[in-house]
Amino acid sequence: MAGNGAPGATVVSRALAVLFAFDTAHSRLSLSELADRSGLPLSTTHRLVAELVLGKALVREPDGCYVVGRTVWDLGLLAPVERGIRELARPFLSDIHAATRATVHLAVRDGLRALYLERLSGNASVPIVSTVGTRLPLHATGVGKVLLAHAPEEVRARAMRNLRRVTPYTITQPARLFEQLEAVRRDGFATTIEEMSLGGCSVAVPIMRERFDAAPEVVAAVGVVVPNLRRDRARLVTALQVAARGIGRTMPLS
Repeated sequence: MAGNGAPGATVVSRALAVLFAFDTAHSRLSLSELADRSGLPLSTTHRLVAELVLGKALVREPDGCYVVGRTVWDLGLLAPVERGIRELARPFLSDIHAATRATVHLAVRDGLRALYLERLSGNASVPIVSTVGTRLPLHATGVGKVLLAHAPEEVRARAMRNLRRVTPYTITQPARLFEQLEAVRRDGFATTIEEMSLGGCSVAVPIMRERFDAAPEVVAAVGVVVPNLRRDRARLVTALQVAARGIGRTMPLS
């Protein structure tokens, strides 16, 4: 069952249990799978799913499985932090895209996942698994490694216990990932080599917001996905860091 416990007695809590049954590893679910992961009787799940489909919170696909509807993502974008970062970052993301012609990502941390707020598709034929609204593992993505490196210590500890292998090149050894995260904090950028998808490499940097009477905080990450990093890594890092600083300067102090 997904979530942290049994669903409550109210209609709202049961509807939320259905929605929370979805995650990155379970983006398409049958009715019986929804009932099992939400902890609800099949008849109750059937009734709630029908109402959620009617309200466009869920979409029923031709094979009978269900996926989260676009309206749920649109609602999530109304959250002040995500909406603000996305709107402020757009012109800078466009500049990166124009300069690199690569796929550009903007992401924030959502638990042990990187939540993708924006994606601008590149010209190169690189396999891309992300879409706007996708949540991908922190340890397997460039933006995710940046966010994990600057996350609270307890978050990093939990992540080390959940190093799922996505490709043969995904880092699943805690000691090795720990060293990489130290390098991210030291060098100011993270890279991946075919760790999320075969044929795709990434580089990412943190977006920092200034704070009153405190050190700047990392609130998001911006990165690009390219076929390889052998020749252009330094150029890409520079472009990303210029954009990240620009985004950070436009953010109000916290």
